[in-house]
Amino acid sequence: MWRYIVSAAADGATNMAIDHALVLHANQSPYPTLRIYRWQPACLSIGAFQPYSDVNVAACQQAQIEIVRRPTGGRAILHDAELTYSITAPNSNPLLGGRVLKTYRTISHGLLVGLRQLVSTVDWATSTSDGPKSAACFDTPSDFEITVAGRKLVGSAQTRTRGAILQHGTVLLQADRQQLSQVLHLPTELDSAALAERLIALDEAAQRPVSFDEAQQAIVAGFATAFNLEFQPDQLTEQELATAERLRHERYTNPEWLQRR
Repeated sequence: MWRYIVSAAADGATNMAIDHALVLHANQSPYPTLRIYRWQPACLSIGAFQPYSDVNVAACQQAQIEIVRRPTGGRAILHDAELTYSITAPNSNPLLGGRVLKTYRTISHGLLVGLRQLVSTVDWATSTSDGPKSAACFDTPSDFEITVAGRKLVGSAQTRTRGAILQHGTVLLQADRQQLSQVLHLPTELDSAALAERLIALDEAAQRPVSFDEAQQAIVAGFATAFNLEFQPDQLTEQELATAERLRHERYTNPEWLQRR
């Protein structure tokens, strides 16, 4: 049995505060939690340890794109036409516990089974490029991230705190490569045309539009099938809501946290 939460669209600070609150309370629940959500307005999220100088702040302001720093590592993601998932669980969970790469592989397997209902050619990356990486998460896949013909479809990041796991990630429904190339300071050779060769969205992979609801149903079915799970629809507890509100104020709307590197 897993908890299953579908959140209303929210701004970046709220979304990151909720994910953070879920991992802080993960040991209080007997079940892992799968949360599905989206972003409104569009938001650029940067990794916990990523330099703030990677962001083209003026371009974000001009495009009315918010900026938030995630509790997880990794590189920047532009959140707009997408589905975002998060999974939280105690480190002791027999399915999700263990080393970081094992957890990545397990979660990616569930995503893979689900997304293959939409795109039969979905696969996962099994080796990481030795070359330099840019500020953009979607320019290269890491081990066990989801790809189509070598182009990255899902970008994920993970952290562990207080004996619990948080992994969250983006499933692109559509991709605005030009916007992504503008809101980050990327190498000159990594323009929108180059990004098109490295990332792919579900609409292109499936050769048709894929809605948020369709992608959501496929992902939930994928985890249920891959691991023989039952999902219990749920909502955030009062404690989780209170913690999320505190974190939103103290960290995720705090310029010192955002600009700390």
